[in-house]
Amino acid sequence: MSPSAIESFFATLKAANPQPVTELEYTSVFELLAAVLLSAQATDVSVNKATRELFPVANTPQKMLALGQEGLESYIKTIGLYRSKARHLLEACRMLVAQHGGQVPRSRAALEALPGVGRKTANVVLNSAFGEATMAVDTHIFRLANRTGLATGRTGRGPAKNPYEVEMQLLKRVPPRYLVDAHHWLILHGRYVCQARKPKCGECIIADLCEYKGKLLPTN
Repeated sequence: MSPSAIESFFATLKAANPQPVTELEYTSVFELLAAVLLSAQATDVSVNKATRELFPVANTPQKMLALGQEGLESYIKTIGLYRSKARHLLEACRMLVAQHGGQVPRSRAALEALPGVGRKTANVVLNSAFGEATMAVDTHIFRLANRTGLATGRTGRGPAKNPYEVEMQLLKRVPPRYLVDAHHWLILHGRYVCQARKPKCGECIIADLCEYKGKLLPTN
């Protein structure tokens, strides 16, 4: 996709949704970190359903630790992989208390050192909590970036091969004024319009800019 097309792509998404936000529900940086950690391989809907009960009783690392493994599991058992997620979250809470005074650090390195927190989770926290221009590449963004032509492989030909490659391509190609909000627009567009099995090309507001060869557009 050309630079002018990318500019139009994001200008159109911004016009339709000027202030995009994550669909995860949270009221503090710690709650955001916990929700993102729990959302791996799970839907935001399932995480929100669990955290609406969890966060009123455990909205700090100290309170989360007080629940213990079984107590935490009882709140998140409807989320996939809940046992390992509970373990990782409690281990992360111990590190937050021991090393960061119970606060979520703003450093990428410190975030990625927390159990259960990878690059994508760190990017979400840095972006949504601290307003940094990061690109959290999930399955929706990986698919959409390659499908539309927003991202390409290192040679400039063919799709990018992994999330990190997509992240680097997008950070380089998305105009700076759109970067803080870009990953929200792409996630929402991938989740509700540019879907995996049957993209809703006929409803897509940037279909004219998309380079997807399998584009499904109305015939009349």
